[in-house]
Amino acid sequence: MKAAPQAQLRLIDLQELDSSLDRLAHRRRTLPELAEIERAEGRLTELRDAIVTAETEVGDLRREQKKAEQDVDQVRVRADRDQKRLDSGQVTSAKDLGSLQTEIESLQRRQSDLEEVVLEIMERTEAAETRVTELRAEQESARRELDGLTERRDAAQREIDDEAGTTTTARTAVAKDVPDDLLALYEKLRAQFGGVGAAKLFRGACQGCHLALNNADLNRIRAAAEDEVVRCEECRRVLVRTPESGL
Repeated sequence: MKAAPQAQLRLIDLQELDSSLDRLAHRRRTLPELAEIERAEGRLTELRDAIVTAETEVGDLRREQKKAEQDVDQVRVRADRDQKRLDSGQVTSAKDLGSLQTEIESLQRRQSDLEEVVLEIMERTEAAETRVTELRAEQESARRELDGLTERRDAAQREIDDEAGTTTTARTAVAKDVPDDLLALYEKLRAQFGGVGAAKLFRGACQGCHLALNNADLNRIRAAAEDEVVRCEECRRVLVRTPESGL
């Protein structure tokens, strides 16, 4: 393949621009904010689940408390009714009076026990409600953190995209100076060899694979015409000759 020496030198300019674009793309993919956002989103998911669980517990406890209070009311109503019968003097039989008093005492003990249950449920409900409040506050804090991370990510991406846009414009201009067949070869090699399709020959070494060329290869390149496109025998990338090639 033939190409003017100046066109081959432009290939190095093109490679530098493409390497810059690759670095920018890598930087965009690996912004630290991305990992932090993923962590923050995971924490928000955990908090949403925890809030649902805590709110469900509060709902269950409120229903349990309501049922216990109804049980207290039922026992209280029955005890009040019996006490009124006892106080009315309508019950005159000693046996019936004894039974009624025993029942009232039993109901009072039952009421006291049920009231203790209500108090215990109320304490548990209060603790569960406090937990919901704490979780919601933590959720709001996590949301603010996520919003801040998102803003930082967007700002960083805009900066990278602006730089990539400028670099792409410069690349387009440089690519026009490279013959189509050489450009096609370069693009093919870039795809094959990790984004590097052309490299300088610097002091007898290929800057693509960083290996020194042997004398036979150097002599071959020395003998090649200036417009001959030469390749590294080790990595097969295009080798561009410069005054510092060591030839």
